[in-house]
Amino acid sequence: MESVLITGASSGIGEQLAMDYAADGYLVYACGQSEERLEGLKKYNPNIHPIRCNVTELDEVHKAFAELSLFPNLIILNAGTCEYIEHGQIDVDLFKRIYDVNVFGLLNCIQVLQDNFSNKTRLVIVGSTASYIPLPRAEAYGSSKAAVAYIANSLAVDLAPQGVKITLVSPGFVKTPLTDKNDFAMPMLVSTELASEKIRQGIDMGKTEIHFPLKFSLLLKVISLLPTSLQLAVVKRMTRRQR
Repeated sequence: MESVLITGASSGIGEQLAMDYAADGYLVYACGQSEERLEGLKKYNPNIHPIRCNVTELDEVHKAFAELSLFPNLIILNAGTCEYIEHGQIDVDLFKRIYDVNVFGLLNCIQVLQDNFSNKTRLVIVGSTASYIPLPRAEAYGSSKAAVAYIANSLAVDLAPQGVKITLVSPGFVKTPLTDKNDFAMPMLVSTELASEKIRQGIDMGKTEIHFPLKFSLLLKVISLLPTSLQLAVVKRMTRRQR
């Protein structure tokens, strides 16, 4: 039986991925903080093995991944969080909360798992299209995901001699408990079902980058190619339209 490890599996994209991979016959190691929701996943499909884990605690990650009876060739590091700053006011504690999960939580997982990487390993790292261009109130979230993208792409170079394959996933807006808290327009919002489908399809095709929804992500990519002054002008105009 093929196996997959998914972090952030107690809600949102991670939860949907766990259900879909289990339905496809995978042994799914579903990592998350909500023991209740993880147990619900196990009841949904016995192929799902719940692992309670807070990725921000290195010791806890060590203990959690010691439970792996079979080291998975497919690893999806999806755990993440999001908060937005208010009125352009920097809040260092907010930044620390975001970076602790999105960046250092990711690195904790990689550090614990890396000794078992092989030429059969596919490491999937979930970033965000928010890293493509400067967005209002996204100083913490967007910069953390920019760091995630840089880490993923640099690892793709450094781990290539070992045969480890890296895939960076950059979703747009996906309807999850996190985005349900947003108080602004979310263009081209997609479901977790569609997000899971796009991610699984991209992984099956061996893609190094997966981004969706395509019209939205390509638009942001085009904007990112502009000089910074033009990027800022476009984003400011887009923001005014949404108000």
